[in-house]
Amino acid sequence: MKVYNAKDIRNIVIAGHGGRGKTTLAEAMLYVAGATDRLGKVADGNTVMDYDAEEKRRKTSVSAAVAPLEWKNRKINLIDTPGLFDFEGAVHEGMRAAECALIVLAAGAGYDVGAEKAFDAADGRGIAKMFAVTRCDQENTDFAKTLEALKAEVGTKICPVVVPYYEGGAVKAYANLATGKAYEYKNGKASKTAFPEDAAISEMRDVFNEAVASADDELMEKFFEGESFTAEEIQRGLSLGISNGSIYPVFACAGLTADGVDLLLDAIADYAPNAAEHAGETATDASGAEKELACDENGPLAAVCFKTVADPFVGKMSFIKVVSGKMTADVPAYNARTGESERIGKLLSVKGGKQEDISVLPAGDIGVVTKLSSVMTGDTICSPKDVLHLKGVQFPTPCLSMAVKAVKKGEEDKVSSGLRKLMEEDPSIVFYTNEETRQQILSGLGEQHLDVITTKLQAKFGVKVELEIPRVAYRETIRKKVEAQGRHKKQTGGHGQFGDVYIRFEPWDTEDLVFAEEIVGGAVPKQYFPAVEKGLRECVAKGFLAGYPMVGVKATLYFGTYHAVDSSEMAFKIAASLAFKNAMPQASPTILEPIGTLKAYMPDENLGDIMGEITKRRGRVLGMGPAKKPKMQELTAEVPMAEMGDFSTTLRSVTQGRGSFTLEFARYEEAPANIVEKVIEEAKKRQEEEE
Repeated sequence: MKVYNAKDIRNIVIAGHGGRGKTTLAEAMLYVAGATDRLGKVADGNTVMDYDAEEKRRKTSVSAAVAPLEWKNRKINLIDTPGLFDFEGAVHEGMRAAECALIVLAAGAGYDVGAEKAFDAADGRGIAKMFAVTRCDQENTDFAKTLEALKAEVGTKICPVVVPYYEGGAVKAYANLATGKAYEYKNGKASKTAFPEDAAISEMRDVFNEAVASADDELMEKFFEGESFTAEEIQRGLSLGISNGSIYPVFACAGLTADGVDLLLDAIADYAPNAAEHAGETATDASGAEKELACDENGPLAAVCFKTVADPFVGKMSFIKVVSGKMTADVPAYNARTGESERIGKLLSVKGGKQEDISVLPAGDIGVVTKLSSVMTGDTICSPKDVLHLKGVQFPTPCLSMAVKAVKKGEEDKVSSGLRKLMEEDPSIVFYTNEETRQQILSGLGEQHLDVITTKLQAKFGVKVELEIPRVAYRETIRKKVEAQGRHKKQTGGHGQFGDVYIRFEPWDTEDLVFAEEIVGGAVPKQYFPAVEKGLRECVAKGFLAGYPMVGVKATLYFGTYHAVDSSEMAFKIAASLAFKNAMPQASPTILEPIGTLKAYMPDENLGDIMGEITKRRGRVLGMGPAKKPKMQELTAEVPMAEMGDFSTTLRSVTQGRGSFTLEFARYEEAPANIVEKVIEEAKKRQEEEE
């Protein structure tokens, strides 16, 4: 493929609800443009975009895939993204590299949650939006129903451009309202036909003309005067309206048969924002000052890594969008985050899982650089003489955490190493070791997300793991003031061991153990005070009821005895631990559970259900009110974190994927008696299993 100037490059991210035909449409676009020699099918596992083994097995996309095509002397970079909410991170990767989002819906269906999320993601990035309504070839589908649903949700900016004409319940032709031409499709080939004079088509044409007029004052004036638009005016109105967000064009098509796909490609080439005018960005320089960058290959180098793949054959692959300047293999890649320069391995153009060597990656284009060891997703590559920082990728926050357990003992390090490499590929996952519970924790966007990660862990790194609900980091404390003696006496052949202490334990408002002494007359020599404190701290760290750290305790050494020969630091340390064990049963010990502050967001109609769900989880609602987004509510509550393990799944189910939440630790609080019993019982079982 030849090198294209930024004005002839279109970067299009394909997004929308799961199962609506995004990958099938991308496949049709590649096939119609001659970028592939066969029309692959998702069901057959032979598409260009779903090339990953997991995608072939699941028959659905789980990551973003890139493929370029050429159409009307333009280069169109397609970025196909998953529709399943568990893989939302890939949508944000695609949005970061594109200037236009093609949001896919299915004819006869409504405005899906996935389409809504894609629209919001594109809005957040400030990029243009187009809609493709696919599956128009299926029997008894209703394009008009979907168009009305779009209007109801998005508003009057909706502009039908290519619409189907039905005859006998099936599509007879596709009418292009922008050109006034219509086409029939048979066996994948288009033939021109008479433009349908149909009431529904005429109505859509009126909507089209009004939308085009709204893009420009001059066109609006001509529209009100009842004059027809010229072809040049229509192109200008559509291009301007799509770029400034005053028009959201809609294109009817059928991905499985490729009907109408050539008209969609025409529109992308003619009307979609080009990289030269819309791929420039604002960067920050080394001093933190903002710098406007034009999408110019002669400008300073500034490129962002929007996706990373660890390929078993090629090595690490960094997917790059060049914003300014150009990348060549002979120019070192300087990482603005690390301050390191690396030699570029290879420059590649990728088409799904296939790679092709290229010599240059100019401004506005997308490609791959291999073997950049220090570059991570979101990093900026620039010149060391002109350090620039571009905005990275905004990933969603993980909402489901599970403990990872290696099936084979002793492979914990392999689990850790493998997951940290997978984190480079997918920054929407988080992996860490909870030092308190001694569990390895994997967090992601849902059950399917974690399942894909663990499957990849086994396939790529040979480590099989199981997922289980993480243990909660409880605490223990006491509720009564008590005094106890600890006496350690042991006689052996030589010197014996002797230590004798009296310690007062009482509740105290502190996280750490407070140790004090009130010894009078040298009953316990000062040199043994540290040993007493050490013995107590070791006991407090292990707790008394269930093995959890004890907090909120003050221990005061107020009396004791010693032996001039047999006393030692070890003897007094043991005596302190005995005093602790003797005191605890009388100190009314209990379990403290972590309480989190929950902020949940859901549609108005789901507020009652979520409030009920919070109550079932022993939560306390603190407040509620309208969220910033229309028709959404914000609910604030305090909830025991032990009850929130599957809340993300429940919230997604109740709200059909529209809900979201954050949960932050607030404090520890005394647990109810039934919870205390349950925690103690689980601790006993765990100890028995370990023994």
